[in-house]
Amino acid sequence: MSRSTTGKSAFKIQRSLGIELPGLGKAGALERRPYGPGQHGNKRKKISDFAVRMKEKQKLRYHYGLREGQLVNYVKKAKKDKSRAWMDTLLITLERRLANVIFRLNWAPSMLAANQMVSHGHVLVNGKKINVAGYSIHKGDSITLTAKGFASQNFLQAKATPRLPSVPACYTIENNVAKVTDLPLPSDIPFEYAGQLVTEYYWKVKP
Repeated sequence: MSRSTTGKSAFKIQRSLGIELPGLGKAGALERRPYGPGQHGNKRKKISDFAVRMKEKQKLRYHYGLREGQLVNYVKKAKKDKSRAWMDTLLITLERRLANVIFRLNWAPSMLAANQMVSHGHVLVNGKKINVAGYSIHKGDSITLTAKGFASQNFLQAKATPRLPSVPACYTIENNVAKVTDLPLPSDIPFEYAGQLVTEYYWKVKP
């Protein structure tokens, strides 16, 4: 299981990127100080084109709680798929990660919490316990939690204060069982991002 913050606080990461990332948990990172962290965070700085592209891909890395090497591997695999633009394939793949699905169902308050629930064996896919956060869900899958999962503090917190206002249309929930009725779409990403900048950042990565 990877930690998305690499020792930095979730609020500092979001302020440095200038955006709230739901996967990092509690909202409100930009409410009091809507600028970068540090003594000079509110001063205008000249940012290079490279830095702009890097900040954009960092949104994906931190929201989904990935190490850079993991994200690069996803990029390589996405570039092998010629059925659509590789950036769209990348986003769909990230949304299909089991930990992300648990988070998007509002069953966990953050991506890290969702990772923990999966790794602790609290998630069932088609009746089988899956403990791999990066497991890729498929259309027709049924997803639920174990009794311990539903009783966990992570689940109870998420239900009391959902991090996201709604569940993507590709999922239906009935009697605490989620059904994957279709695959996620790139437009399901719950924050603003510039896909072209991510494409430019990873243009040298070969499939």
